[in-house]
Amino acid sequence: MTTSRSTSPRAGGAGGRGRAGAREPRPAYECDACGHQPPKWVGRCPECGEWGSVVECTVTGPTVSGKVVSSRMPAEPARPIATISAAPARARPTGVSELDRVLGGGLVPGAVVLLAGEPGVGKSTLLLDVAQHWAAGAGSPSLVVSGEESVSQVRLRAERMGALHDQLYLAAESDLAAVLGHLDAVKPGLLVLDSVQTISTNNAEGVSGGVTQVRAVTAALVSVAKERGIATVLVGHVTKDGQVAGPRVLEHLVDVVLHFEGDKHSSLRMVRGVKNRFGAADEVGCFEMHEGGISSLADPSGLFLTRYSEPVPGTCVTVAMEGRRALVTEVQALIGATVAGSPRRTVSGLDSARLAMVLAVLQRRTERLTLHDREVFAATVGGIRVVEPAADLAVALAVASGGLNLAIAPHLVAIGEVGLTGEVRRVGAVPRRLAEAARLGFRLALVPTGCGPESTGVTPEHMRVIEVTDVRSALQAVARASAE
Repeated sequence: MTTSRSTSPRAGGAGGRGRAGAREPRPAYECDACGHQPPKWVGRCPECGEWGSVVECTVTGPTVSGKVVSSRMPAEPARPIATISAAPARARPTGVSELDRVLGGGLVPGAVVLLAGEPGVGKSTLLLDVAQHWAAGAGSPSLVVSGEESVSQVRLRAERMGALHDQLYLAAESDLAAVLGHLDAVKPGLLVLDSVQTISTNNAEGVSGGVTQVRAVTAALVSVAKERGIATVLVGHVTKDGQVAGPRVLEHLVDVVLHFEGDKHSSLRMVRGVKNRFGAADEVGCFEMHEGGISSLADPSGLFLTRYSEPVPGTCVTVAMEGRRALVTEVQALIGATVAGSPRRTVSGLDSARLAMVLAVLQRRTERLTLHDREVFAATVGGIRVVEPAADLAVALAVASGGLNLAIAPHLVAIGEVGLTGEVRRVGAVPRRLAEAARLGFRLALVPTGCGPESTGVTPEHMRVIEVTDVRSALQAVARASAE
């Protein structure tokens, strides 16, 4: 703060306030004897009692809400970027390959990860496995703090998983001060807190799990993690619509936000990246739940296919993209009997709105299909959810195959988005999709115009690629392939 003083006092108000953040002079008053700054000119300083010591001065500097913000010496000066080491931000593998894939190589010391998912999906099981691998291979202890279970319950799960290690510590706490005390005693390299909604602190108002408490607890844990270089994983609850529970500021405070998804009736689990300051935010990791715990699935495509001894009508295979991963997925359709009134349209793992659109296109753009008065059931195999438009062509072919009782060749995959006029539109990552299908032994692919080898310059080995312009030409290509 810089001041320029005047010897002639003026008995007036402070006045002249600039806008927030503006650098413009404004009048103020300061005592020559003690430095006190009264809000207006007075004859006697209210701080030291001197008469005639208050003089007018001009203050320059940025203001916030009418108050001057003065500069201070930073704790660490700015340095040229080339002289800063990137070693502290290097990721350390967790020992769980699919989680490392989503995180961008592993956990960064001092990083805070928020893992959210529905109750019972397997969050605690996954993180207990991560903590055990960290304790065994990272060279530093790992600490699991549970606010929802006792240490005996966690111990039983660890025993079932084979996750017992001398460097893996357990604690059951619901008070933030006690959690910080465990950090002082154990000095872990990894902290798992299950869950952040169960921890409370006396320094914030509200009940445990409330907005104020969750915000205060998360801010304190983030500060401690950055200061001590502790990789921290916070388990978060989700709302009824699948969003992270609590204030939205939680997702801004942490470095990584992951969603743990999966159907309770299926063994497949997926960890989907939503935010990642250290890597790609669109990666997906696949896991399989079993009696012994959870394990990574490096090649999950086989889970979403059904092997038939003979071709069956009503099935078609497509290649869906989950993040940067291509997954070969089977789509099944069943055309029911003719009913009076409004027929049912039931889906599982697909978007019901896109199925309704595909049915309308097939009804309007093909001559032999009559679907307006028939029940239609469509589903994916293996519990995977496919909502991207690239699966439209496979859905259309599966429905047409079921309606016409025409079995599609088992070595065929269909990729493309279907428009309202029946055209097949381009989609992204076609070369990667075709390469994955060719790896699994598929020899024929239907793709939109402009996505073939001539356009992309990529020719999958042992695969023939046919470009189709609309649904009608795709049905003709399917009929020819089935006759061969």
